[in-house]
Amino acid sequence: MAAAIKGRGSFMDFRHEALSETSSTNTECLVRARAGDSGRLWVTADRQTGGRGRRGRPWVSEPGNLYSSLLLIDPAPMERLGSLPLAVAVAVHEAIRMVLPPGAEPLEIKWPNDILIGRKKTCGILIEGERLSDGRHAVVIGIGINVSVMPDEPIYPVTSLREQGAATGPQELFAHLFVSMADALDLWDEGRGIREITARWRDAACGIGEKISVNLPDRTIPGRFAGIDDNGLLMLDTGEGRIMLIAAGDVFFG
Repeated sequence: MAAAIKGRGSFMDFRHEALSETSSTNTECLVRARAGDSGRLWVTADRQTGGRGRRGRPWVSEPGNLYSSLLLIDPAPMERLGSLPLAVAVAVHEAIRMVLPPGAEPLEIKWPNDILIGRKKTCGILIEGERLSDGRHAVVIGIGINVSVMPDEPIYPVTSLREQGAATGPQELFAHLFVSMADALDLWDEGRGIREITARWRDAACGIGEKISVNLPDRTIPGRFAGIDDNGLLMLDTGEGRIMLIAAGDVFFG
C-alpha cells in the first residue's frame, strides 16, 4: 500500500510503495509512468531479480541492501536535466553521512554520482528517462546502496555501510534519503539552482587535482581531475595547455 510522506520545500507530497520483490524498481517506476502515474513516487524493494547498472551492467540485489527508485514527471526542461545527477549525488551523500559513525573512512563523491567510502564504491545510481505516449517526460532515479551486502564488482573496489561500522538498516537509511532527496531537489529547483548544487558537490568531491583516466566508448583519456564546471561537466587537464570538458564517462584514479 502506498503511503504519503511529507517532505520539505516544494516537493511536499511524495508517495512510497514498499515491495518485497520486483524485477527492478526502475522498471516498476517506468511501468507506473506509462500507466499515467503523476510522479513523485518512491518504490523500494527488499530484493530485485533483474537489477541493472549503468551501460546495462547487472546489479546484484540480495536482501539486506537498499533498492529504491524515484519517479519524477517533467522534473525540468530538457536543457537543464543534465545537472540532475549531481543533485542526486548530493542527496545520497547526505543520507549516508547521517548514518556513518565517527571515525569512518572519508565519504566522497566520484564524478558524476558514485558514492565512495575510503575510495570504495558503496552505491549505484542509474537515472533513466522516457518520453511517454501522452507527451510527458518520465525520469526515474534508481539508487542501490550497499547496507549489509557487498556484491562482487569487477570494475571498482566495494564496501558496505556495515563494513564501515554503521548500525543501520535499509528502512532507516531510506528515511534519511527521502529527506535529503527532497531537500536536494528543492535546492536544484528544476535545474535553476545548479550553482548551489555544484558548490555542495565540490565540497564532497573525490580526487580533485589527482591523476585520472576517463574511459569513453571509443577511447581512454588520461589527465588530471581539475574539478567540475558550473554545469557539472568534468574538467580534465590533459597537460596540453587546455581543459577538456567531458559530459559522460567512467573515471578511474591513478
